[in-house]
Amino acid sequence: MTPSTTAGAAALVREALEVYGDDPQAAEALRGYARRLAEPLRIAVAGMVKAGKSTLLNAIIGEEIAPTDTGECTRIVTWYRHGRTPRITLHPITGEPRNLPLKRVDGRLVFVLDGVHAEEVERLDVEWPAPALQTMTLIDTPGIASLSQDVSARSVRFLTPEDSASEADAVIYLMRHMHASDLRFLESFRDTGAGRSGTVNAVAVLSRADEVGAGRIDSLLSAGSIAERYSRDPNLRKLALGVVPVAGLLAQSARTLRQPDFEALQMLATLDRTARERMMLSADRFRRSREPEGLTEEARSSLLARYGLFGIRLAVVLIRNGYPDPTPLAHELARRSGLDPLLDVLDGQFQARAEALKARTALVAVGNLLDTRPRRGTEHLAASLERLQANAHEFRELRLLAALRTTGVDLAPELAAEAERLIGGHGTAADLRLGVDRDSGLDLLAAEARRCLARWRSVAESPLTARSAVDACRVVIRSCEGVLAECARRDRQAQSA
Repeated sequence: MTPSTTAGAAALVREALEVYGDDPQAAEALRGYARRLAEPLRIAVAGMVKAGKSTLLNAIIGEEIAPTDTGECTRIVTWYRHGRTPRITLHPITGEPRNLPLKRVDGRLVFVLDGVHAEEVERLDVEWPAPALQTMTLIDTPGIASLSQDVSARSVRFLTPEDSASEADAVIYLMRHMHASDLRFLESFRDTGAGRSGTVNAVAVLSRADEVGAGRIDSLLSAGSIAERYSRDPNLRKLALGVVPVAGLLAQSARTLRQPDFEALQMLATLDRTARERMMLSADRFRRSREPEGLTEEARSSLLARYGLFGIRLAVVLIRNGYPDPTPLAHELARRSGLDPLLDVLDGQFQARAEALKARTALVAVGNLLDTRPRRGTEHLAASLERLQANAHEFRELRLLAALRTTGVDLAPELAAEAERLIGGHGTAADLRLGVDRDSGLDLLAAEARRCLARWRSVAESPLTARSAVDACRVVIRSCEGVLAECARRDRQAQSA
């Protein structure tokens, strides 16, 4: 996001405040959008009931602070923000906000609603000094398609409001299988104001991926094949950037690996393979096993609850094959859980476009205001909005990405695929745009960017290129020029260092 575009969005909101300053409701909403421009990106975690939303959220944060049981708190929209000191604030539907007591049980944060029922709560705000929350605010939402219509409606209203921009700038959508209800929700989210900029604001997660292969050690490979097939599905492809398989329970426990867990896993690693496989035929059999001596039933139950059979199998194999210490084991378990690829997607797609997504939300808010509360003297505001939407290259990339994923562009298939990559459809880093190795040097990046630039200039100037595709070519050309400018900037920095 260029500074001029970010500043333009902020200036537009200020301009709208001058026009609507006498409307208390509109002015308060606009001040909220102005604050959002300065805040971290808001990413909602959504999905059906029992999809593993809170577990995945804990894994991303790296601490067990989101409730994963079926209690009252899982029915409440809960915000997780960065704060210097831990604090939980309850915002009731009626009445003043109040702080809730902080309580830890076995390392897990426990929410105490103090007699308040979920239907009486608008939201919970959790401030926590987790490094991951410095760059993003995570929002845990109740299950979509819940048996309770009220619970389901709460998530839908929050994420896909009818007459305003969504409270979330982007969404991680969890699904265990691809159902029509999943597609309907993603379609609704895309159709909100924030979503109209393109599909870049949604990523799908094939959750509980270890269950795809019944907990076998190759379960993630099977889940990866399914996720790849889903990502090519034309109905889903136009709604989400891709599908990432994640074993959420393993990811959470890997990020919060405890010494007693490691010691129990070490004990299991002393058994020979035949004995291990025999005891892990089922969870009940594992719990009742007497081997190895010294591993109590309570310890076994704890391992099952935290890792599942898949995680236990994988951890034991890793310990036996060169991971004898807790820290490297935790990192490898997190990587193999699928969490690292998901974090790469969040970084390369959401965080890299954070300013564009937040600015887009602000622009949509101003546009909605002009549509729903028209008044005289707003012509200059509408003109400023149109100019900013038309001229900001980041928005043009998002619109082209949406077109390539939905209606299509009049380009040959190989050119359309290259265009999607060059405008950041696979990630906004230079190597991802250019399709080269991550460790490629600046000279190689610059040479490849120049080659792509020349190619797309030629395509744009060709009489065989349809007129409807020329604008798309210009967007790709501008993206190539941006990569070249970035290479030049990095080269100057290297020379001056």
